[in-house]
Amino acid sequence: MYLWLIPLAVLVVLVFMYNGLVRAKNRVDEAYSDIDVQLKRRYDLIPNLMETVKGYMTHEKDTMVKLTEARTAAMAVHDNKNATLAEREQAENTLAGTLKTLFAVTENYPDLKASQNFLQLQDELSDTENKIQASRRFYNGNVRDFNTQIQVFPTNLFAGMMKFVKYEFFAATEGERQNVQVKF
Repeated sequence: MYLWLIPLAVLVVLVFMYNGLVRAKNRVDEAYSDIDVQLKRRYDLIPNLMETVKGYMTHEKDTMVKLTEARTAAMAVHDNKNATLAEREQAENTLAGTLKTLFAVTENYPDLKASQNFLQLQDELSDTENKIQASRRFYNGNVRDFNTQIQVFPTNLFAGMMKFVKYEFFAATEGERQNVQVKF
């Protein structure tokens, strides 16, 4: 008599599972987009920083060339839709490392360090780096939730049929995992 309720109940459960998976996938995509926004901000700040530094650092042409190359490479990988997460991460880490080198070299230029424009750009880049890290943590949290959702029973059966696949986490590179050497 009420046998028609069983297929209806199954359908309702499948709809809820599907909608939950779509919401989780969209949260991961949104989190990745947040990273893109911060990376774009970094790309936009670097030319202004270079213009400010250029007048002071006449002997540091090699550092400026490396920064330009790292920015160009990171932007190329960023714009490549076929680039893997690992390739994007590598390019971004190279750019971040080059920026750190630039800031380390500026220690030799007291006039530059006193420049209000330079200090403001340095603060904005530092803030952007912090936002990139926060965005990556947010992304990883959403990836964890989504990956868990597609791996637990019974959603895993349905997720496989609907071709939902795991996302990769952002992870520290091998160089970032090394102990920091502090020498006095």
